[in-house]
Amino acid sequence: MTIRLYDYWRSSAAYRVRIALNLKGVNYESVPISLIDGAQKAAEYKAKNPQGFVPMLEVGDLRLTQSLAIIDWLDATYPSPRFLPQDAGARAAELGKALLIAADIHPINNLRILKYLRHELGQPQEAVDAWARHWISEGFAALEQLAEADQPFLSGAAPGLADICLIPQMANARRVNTPLDAFPKLVAIDARACALPAFAAAHPEAVKPD
Repeated sequence: MTIRLYDYWRSSAAYRVRIALNLKGVNYESVPISLIDGAQKAAEYKAKNPQGFVPMLEVGDLRLTQSLAIIDWLDATYPSPRFLPQDAGARAAELGKALLIAADIHPINNLRILKYLRHELGQPQEAVDAWARHWISEGFAALEQLAEADQPFLSGAAPGLADICLIPQMANARRVNTPLDAFPKLVAIDARACALPAFAAAHPEAVKPD
């Protein structure tokens, strides 16, 4: 059965799903949806995904939206390697770290929010970038404390859901020139993860259209 990922190369939410698919070893077909050109608002796409966001994973008649929901489906469908622990306490702790990024940092710094600040509210680009840096830094300060110094990844001994969320957010942080000196554990985790083939192949520069 063909698996299609409706994707935008620079979307951090889509980046998460690319990492997850690669870690699971799932073959998929990428369907580019250009957020800059407004392809996500096209009637044909919104008929499939009424919210008009990326990513969307299409598996036969099944259409899955929201990156964490897609990753949860992948974890249930392809059980190895696991992204979430089975132990209830460890699972909740892992979800807490992932949601700190996916629910608290990312939503107020994604493209539609930044465009609204720039266009509707008339903020200059430097102010928009300062907004993004502020919220990224605030979230990273908490994550730095949650990262265990004796573990190679935010999730522990192996990459998990928290790392799948962290690495795209690190790319976003660098895009707006966020100072990272205060977050040495996160920087080290990012370097280890990005050296892995599954993460490297999902990087925006690796999938950027020609």
